[in-house]
Amino acid sequence: MSFTAAQLAAFIDHTLLKPDASLAQIQQLCAEAREHQFFSVCVNGSWVATAYQLLEDSDVKVASVVGFPLGAMAADAKRFEAEAAIDDGAHEIDMVLNIARLKAGDDKYVLREIIDVVEAADERIVKVILETCLLTDAEKVRACQLVVESGAHFVKTSTGFSTAGATVADVKLMRATVGPTFGVKASGGIRDSATALAMIESGATRLGTSAGLTILNGLAANETSSY
Repeated sequence: MSFTAAQLAAFIDHTLLKPDASLAQIQQLCAEAREHQFFSVCVNGSWVATAYQLLEDSDVKVASVVGFPLGAMAADAKRFEAEAAIDDGAHEIDMVLNIARLKAGDDKYVLREIIDVVEAADERIVKVILETCLLTDAEKVRACQLVVESGAHFVKTSTGFSTAGATVADVKLMRATVGPTFGVKASGGIRDSATALAMIESGATRLGTSAGLTILNGLAANETSSY
């Protein structure tokens, strides 16, 4: 699989979700996204309006996380958080599903919660974070099926804040479950071009990473060394 830097950048949600992220760091994130034409920046809710203003005259989208990183808060809180992010200019929502409810088999609750966020997002893209490292394969499949049923647009592997991130095996399983056209986002632990390309080859259509520049630089280095 061969990509140019520009082609690979179009897969990447350039991400900064650290709790101590500063205004200067958000400004740098947006400047990098604009320069390299990453698909989006992904930020916490309090930075959405800032990122929107910084990127308003560009093609870079703004994504915000909801129910992050645990997914364990009340469903109404997630819905309100999504509404607030949309009001501030978010183009996409990355929500964490209720992991404990899923593991308990409470599919009705999980489905209703996702539908609520999809409705709050008002036709914007919604990605649902499964936190695959905490799930069995059977639970991953069930979660994917619920996400497809909900009207959301992507299944996403991980928050990057739990015990592990994306794996090739999980991306393949998710792709096999949701079918060939549904969105699959690999996120968590993607820090070099080889890993990024492996995730795409396995079926990912979007990558979440805070190492976007390192990934692009690595791709450029590999291209140079191949000549």
